[in-house]
Amino acid sequence: MLRRLFLAFLAANCLFAQSAPVPAPLSATSPQAPPAKSTQSDAQSKISVDSDLVVLPVTVKDQHGDLVPDLNQSDFRVFDEGIEQSIDVFTEEAFPLSLVVLIDDDLKSKDAAQMAPTLRAITGGISANDEALVARFDIDFYPGDQFTSDLDKLWADLKTAQVRVGPTKTSPPPYVSGPLDACNCPLAKAPTNLGARASKALDDAIHSAAELLHDRGLARRKIILVVSDGVNGPQFNRFTYQDSLQALLLDNISVYSLAVGNSLTKGKFQRLANYSNDSGGDIYYAGNSAKIEKLYAQITEEARHEYTLAYVPRAIHSADPYHKVEVRVNRPSVTVKTRQGYYIAPPSPPEAPSSGHTR
Repeated sequence: MLRRLFLAFLAANCLFAQSAPVPAPLSATSPQAPPAKSTQSDAQSKISVDSDLVVLPVTVKDQHGDLVPDLNQSDFRVFDEGIEQSIDVFTEEAFPLSLVVLIDDDLKSKDAAQMAPTLRAITGGISANDEALVARFDIDFYPGDQFTSDLDKLWADLKTAQVRVGPTKTSPPPYVSGPLDACNCPLAKAPTNLGARASKALDDAIHSAAELLHDRGLARRKIILVVSDGVNGPQFNRFTYQDSLQALLLDNISVYSLAVGNSLTKGKFQRLANYSNDSGGDIYYAGNSAKIEKLYAQITEEARHEYTLAYVPRAIHSADPYHKVEVRVNRPSVTVKTRQGYYIAPPSPPEAPSSGHTR
């Protein structure tokens, strides 16, 4: 009986062994499964997680105004408050853009006629990994719905902006200076000369656009593309130039300005030039539709292909929240553009104690 049971058990094991799949032996020549591809480079990943890094997008151009693409980390030197820093992150790869297209709603008729038909060309500079939002401004700020990578949606928003661009047809609202508490005096109206002087708040518009970019990822290049004639009414702004510049620098946002107008006197665009230079962007001048249209793609490509340098500040003893930075390049006859400095982000306020009761 025992012998018969043993033979039956042996036969069952043989049948199971024949039906079970046998793993193929590994050999040196067996193909290995490719490792999963990272959606971010090491540089972008480090920038995303290290909040102590100061990130500097840097553009380098030769004497002809063309980008210089062949520099290495050893070609760069970074100074923070005059003290040379070690570069912790260096990359020349293209970063995806988060772009606010900020369009001046209050242009002279001739300038509007040149600029409005060109807006669709902006979509030509947007790649699949980018995102953009269209906003408009005059005395007020008109944000778009949301950031999108959908070119059809983007074009619909640009088309709306195209229709609205033109001289302001209504007078600006009244404004007052000083506190109004316990005052029954009439409001003092802003001096206006309708039809001769634009009424718009450029500083406020830059500040509002910066707020839209505040929550976009650290590993994205944050850009404001301003299309404007550069006119700014200081009396219509709640924020000063320094307020808006601080908002830009705290979130590492660069301003690229496209100065439009039949009269391209550069002094007229000084406000735009200051925003562009101080934030590490650039300014371009265009007086006709053909040139405006050509510049859109040039601006986005320049922003996308900047060098990125990042470092943790070392041996800095200044108590000033604003730090001046300088980037030098070991290459003759080149122009280096980056932001002129940065603000140390204020510490987060402590959480309020819970008002709940514990048992």
